[in-house]
Amino acid sequence: MVAKLGMDAHWRGVIVVAHALRDAGMEVVYLGHATAEQLVSAVVQEDPALVGLSSLSGNHLEECRAVLDGLRSAGVDGVPVVIGGTIPPSDEPALGEMGVAAVFGSGSPLRTIITRIAALLAA
Repeated sequence: MVAKLGMDAHWRGVIVVAHALRDAGMEVVYLGHATAEQLVSAVVQEDPALVGLSSLSGNHLEECRAVLDGLRSAGVDGVPVVIGGTIPPSDEPALGEMGVAAVFGSGSPLRTIITRIAALLAA
């Protein structure tokens, strides 16, 4: 499941990644823009194997915290959450401590994203 966090207006990168994952043989559900609450509701309903978040607006720490807290509150455990977008390397440790399984900054090669997500799904 892939979603854009909040009202982030950028969409091209997440669409490219969603298509690359699909072309690699993965089933992809693209939610478009979603609040943390909407995303948690969709995760509970759809039971995805992984959640991918996209953020280019700089609010990734707050939005990821809201998503992860919401998933925990809903009793969703064991679903890896990854994020991509404009993520400063200095924020990666905080995201990891929150429970984010992987961070893909701007310019991450599609092959790297596909390989890492495939590994998370196989774990």
